[in-house]
Amino acid sequence: MQMASTMLSSACAPPSVSLSVHEALKGKVRLGSGSLNTRFNKDKGNPFLKTKSIGRITMTAAVKVSRFEGITMAPPDPILGVSEAFKADNDVKKLNLGVGAYRTEELQPYVLDVVKKAEKLMLDKGENKEYLPIEGLAAFNKVTAELLFGADNPVIKQQRVATVQGLSGTGSLRLAAALIERYFPGAKVLISSPSWGNHKNIFNDAQVPWSEYRYYDPKTVGLDFEGMIADIKAAPEGSFVLLHGCAHNPTGIDPTPEQWEKIADCIQEKNHIPFFDVAYQGFASGSLDADAASVRLFAARGMEILVAQSYSKNLGLYAERIGAINVVCSSGDAAARVKSQLKRLARPMYSNPPIHGARIVANVVGDPALFNEWKAEMEMMAGRIKNVRQRLFDSLTVKDKSGKDWSFILKQIGMFSFTGLNKAQSENMTNKWHVYMTKDGRISLAGLSLAKCEYLADAIMDSYHNVC
Repeated sequence: MQMASTMLSSACAPPSVSLSVHEALKGKVRLGSGSLNTRFNKDKGNPFLKTKSIGRITMTAAVKVSRFEGITMAPPDPILGVSEAFKADNDVKKLNLGVGAYRTEELQPYVLDVVKKAEKLMLDKGENKEYLPIEGLAAFNKVTAELLFGADNPVIKQQRVATVQGLSGTGSLRLAAALIERYFPGAKVLISSPSWGNHKNIFNDAQVPWSEYRYYDPKTVGLDFEGMIADIKAAPEGSFVLLHGCAHNPTGIDPTPEQWEKIADCIQEKNHIPFFDVAYQGFASGSLDADAASVRLFAARGMEILVAQSYSKNLGLYAERIGAINVVCSSGDAAARVKSQLKRLARPMYSNPPIHGARIVANVVGDPALFNEWKAEMEMMAGRIKNVRQRLFDSLTVKDKSGKDWSFILKQIGMFSFTGLNKAQSENMTNKWHVYMTKDGRISLAGLSLAKCEYLADAIMDSYHNVC
C-alpha cells in the first residue's frame, strides 16, 4: 500500500488538529471524532482513497488498487480441473477417469514406439527449427488429407480440399469458427446435446451463435435419433451441423451406417453444411478407414464440408498440438480461395504452427513401414480399451442383482463411456470412492486397467443404487 506523505500541523489550537497531505489529496482531509474507522472511500466515487479515523484525527491516504480489480476468478475447467483434484488426493485407490488420455495397463502415460522411431529419424537428419509457412508443413498437410479422405478420393485428386495445419483439434475448430464468423455472418452452429465441453467455448469466443440438437437419450442410454433428425430439420437453412466423426465425446454413442445415410439426407435437404470433429480416427475401432467412413460418405455425395482433425489420441501427441482443418469445396478454385482466407485468419492468431508434431505425423504416415507399425499400435490401444469395457460390463453384471441392463457399455465405442450417473452420483464416485470423473457421468476407459474394473464396478453400484 502506497501512503501519501502526511504532516501534522502544530499551529492549530486544541482540541482541533489540522492534517496536510499530498497535493493529490487536498480537500479530502476532514476532522472527525468517534471510534476507529477504516474504509474504502467508494461513496466519494474514488476507490483509490482510504480513510482512517483515530480519535479526533481523520487521515485520508491513497491506495494502489490493481487496474485488474474488476476481473473475477475463473472457475476451474470442468475437465482439466479433474486432474488437478486427482493429483491433490493421497488415497492409494484413486482413479483418474476424467481426462481422455491413454494409459497402459499399469496406468502410465504411453509414448508410441513408432513416435520414438520417427523422432530418431528426425534427429538423425539434423533438421532445422525454421518457421513453417502459415498453412503449416506441406508434407503434413498432404498426408493428413489423404489419411482422412483416402489418397484416391476425387476430392483429393481434384484438389478440392483446403487443408491448413492447426493447433490440434481445438485450434483447428477455432480457426474454422473464425471462418464462419467472418464469411457466414449470423449462421448458427448446431451442437449435439451433450458434446465435448470445449465446443461451446470455442464458438462463444468466436462470437458464432449456436444451439443444440438432441443426441443422448437417458432412458435408453443410447442415441435419440428421431430427436436428432427433428432438430436438424427445424434449424434455419444453411446452418452448420457439428458432427462427431467417430467415438462421440462424451457418450461413446455413434450412429449406425444406415443412420449416417439419413443424417446426410436431412442435412442435404435443409442445405446445411456438415462440420465434422474427427479426434479419434483409428483410435475408436482400430481401423483408420472404418473411423473415417462417416466423413467419406458425406464427401462422396458431393457435399461441401468442414473437418477438424487431431493427432492427440491416435498418435499420443497430446502436447505437440498437431491437427488440421480441412474444407472440402465444390471446385479447386474455391478451395484455393478458402485456404488463402484460413491463412489470413491464422496469421494474427498464432502466425504459424509448430513443426515437431507435424514432422512426426508426416514421417509416420509417409513411410510404409512406420505406417504399418502405427496401425498395429493403434489396434493394440483400441483393443485394450475394448477389453477394459468388457471387463467392466462383466463386473457390473455379476454384482448387480436388480436386473438393470448394463449392455449400453458394450454398445458404446472409443475411450469414453457415458455411465448415466447424475451429478450427485458422480460426486459420490469422487468423494467416497476417489474416482475422478466429469460431473455429467462420463468416464475415460483409457485411464482404467483390468485390475481396477471390479473396484470401479463397486463404486458405480453404490453410487447408482444408493445416491439419488
